[in-house]
Amino acid sequence: MTGLPRIHPRLAVYIAAALMAIPCSTDRDLHAQSASNPRFDALVSLTEATMKEYGVPGVALGIVADDAVTIRGLGVTNVEDPLPVTEHTVFPIASISKTFTATAMMRLVEQGKVDLRAPVRTYLPEFRVRDEAVSRDVTVWHLLTHLGGWEGQVSGPDRGTETLKNFIGSITDLMQVAPPGKAWSYNNAGFSIAGRVIEIVTGTPINRAMRDLVFQPLGLEHAGTTAGDFIVQRFAAGHTTRDGKTTLQRPFSASTSVTAGGVGLCITDLLAYARFHMGDGTAANGERVLKRESLEQMRTAQLRKLGTDDEIGLAWHIRHVGPIRTFGHGGTLGGHILLLEIVPERNFAIAILTNANTGWRLIQDVEREALKSYLGATYALNQAIAHRGLVETLPSVQPLARQPDPTPYLGTYARPSNSYVVHAEGGKMFVQDRPNGGGTPRESAVAFYGPDRVVVTDGQDRGQSIEFVRDDNGRVNWIRVVGRVAVRTP
Repeated sequence: MTGLPRIHPRLAVYIAAALMAIPCSTDRDLHAQSASNPRFDALVSLTEATMKEYGVPGVALGIVADDAVTIRGLGVTNVEDPLPVTEHTVFPIASISKTFTATAMMRLVEQGKVDLRAPVRTYLPEFRVRDEAVSRDVTVWHLLTHLGGWEGQVSGPDRGTETLKNFIGSITDLMQVAPPGKAWSYNNAGFSIAGRVIEIVTGTPINRAMRDLVFQPLGLEHAGTTAGDFIVQRFAAGHTTRDGKTTLQRPFSASTSVTAGGVGLCITDLLAYARFHMGDGTAANGERVLKRESLEQMRTAQLRKLGTDDEIGLAWHIRHVGPIRTFGHGGTLGGHILLLEIVPERNFAIAILTNANTGWRLIQDVEREALKSYLGATYALNQAIAHRGLVETLPSVQPLARQPDPTPYLGTYARPSNSYVVHAEGGKMFVQDRPNGGGTPRESAVAFYGPDRVVVTDGQDRGQSIEFVRDDNGRVNWIRVVGRVAVRTP
């Protein structure tokens, strides 16, 4: 390929006004890009425009390309006490933390302390969920791939160094929504359990274990896991934007599970971490942290997420976009929406950190333009998007001209917190979200755009993909909404 991919027409008016990128610190052998880069400048301008459009106060944007790191801080950390976002502003990275958990676990695998295929009870004899067979047989591998099958959207209270120990004792009645390995479903609980495994085999609290296994070996100077770590840094506070008004979220609530979503760090550290994952397993100081084979194992597809074209690695979500394969993870926490995405075969990475609940819209626009302008990769029509820790919609979708018979999909699908009722009326199909214990149901019209895949056609969730998943007998048995499955009731 020669020349640069064409820049999206929306960006043309911004290029002339784009500012030069802030050079990244070179104290860890990161090669800062000091000259103006038209592609990055255009990306910055798009980010600034979408910040205004979606009401996002602050963004940290970073690109690794052509062995150079380019970073830009935009906007402010806090609308009530504004400080400029810089290359060292700390953001809580929410579920991107799960890749740090898998990195720590792979270090323990190399040290011979953990076997990914060993039952969880090898390390946690007291581990139990509602299904005794699952409790006995589920493995560490299931934890790191969201394939345990129990309800995963649960967390426990903050008990300091006893948090994960207490969490293990609180999940003994977790509903099993699918057999292990059968229906991929985003699972925070699994990564909390993985954190307790790390604590047991290292003999240290998870905060120290993450520091010893990941932060310090990789030289991540601004990384932390507690509010105490964050308060001494320039910190990006979370915000809510609604009806055009942006307000500060009070109080800030860090994730109670370090390993499911509790890491925080600056974009400089996050891109150093990305470079490590695209490298040979050595840190910037030349010390060996992991074998190249372990990094490659994390990026090896473990299972296709049925109902989508995406796959899951060890924590990494794997997606094909045009000619490239991306490995990503997003995060959503307390008014922060974030993304880290790497393309090792092209030595490319992008990180976008935002401090507003509307940041997912910005991330979608900027990520897609970055892949197009830097790599010539464009999302295909009707390309299914699976959950990466943040809300996603289809960038372009065209429902099937001839809709299939809705009968195999009709019925009620249950989770502990809610149920989904799928029904047809007047030639259309609808998905109704009914909260358990009361509350107002929310109904969305949907249309098929592919086999077992529907898109919401109206309302606030317009463009969101919903997937149906079949069991081994070919029967539609689950519905997956925002990455989480509910099981069909009799």
